[in-house]
Amino acid sequence: MDTNEFAVLKLFVVGILVNAWMMRGLSAADSFNIEPTPPRPRKPCNESRLKWEVEVCGEEFKRDMGHIDPHYWCNLTHFISEYHLFTVCTETKSQMVSCYWPNPLVESYIIRIHKHFFSNCTMDQVVWVDPPDDTLTLLILIPVFLTLAMIALVVWCSKRSDNLA
Repeated sequence: MDTNEFAVLKLFVVGILVNAWMMRGLSAADSFNIEPTPPRPRKPCNESRLKWEVEVCGEEFKRDMGHIDPHYWCNLTHFISEYHLFTVCTETKSQMVSCYWPNPLVESYIIRIHKHFFSNCTMDQVVWVDPPDDTLTLLILIPVFLTLAMIALVVWCSKRSDNLA
């Protein structure tokens, strides 16, 4: 038996043994209860408390945005952490009062926040800007060279297979 064939055979046997070892005890009949489980009783959504909790999140967001110059309110990089904290707060408060997230109440509040802080951020016309010349050159040359390299590899492998046969 050739050494490469023997190595492949050993690898195949080891793979089967590892697979058997990992799958041991994971039989569906052994580990799962076949009887249907009753649905978990869920408390109803307390919308009045959710409205108050979301207001608390909004006040924290407004306070945090007060520390940022209004000139930078349209640049997400200046307030991304504050907005993330606001989103996490609304999600946490929704789950705390047994409401799903997002829900219409939270969405309407988020829209009000957007109207308050970000209403002047829309542009009438999108301005498309070309990337810098260095970036553009790289974006063009990389696929061209990869294509040439793949063609060279195919030609080289086809010539080599003729020598091995």
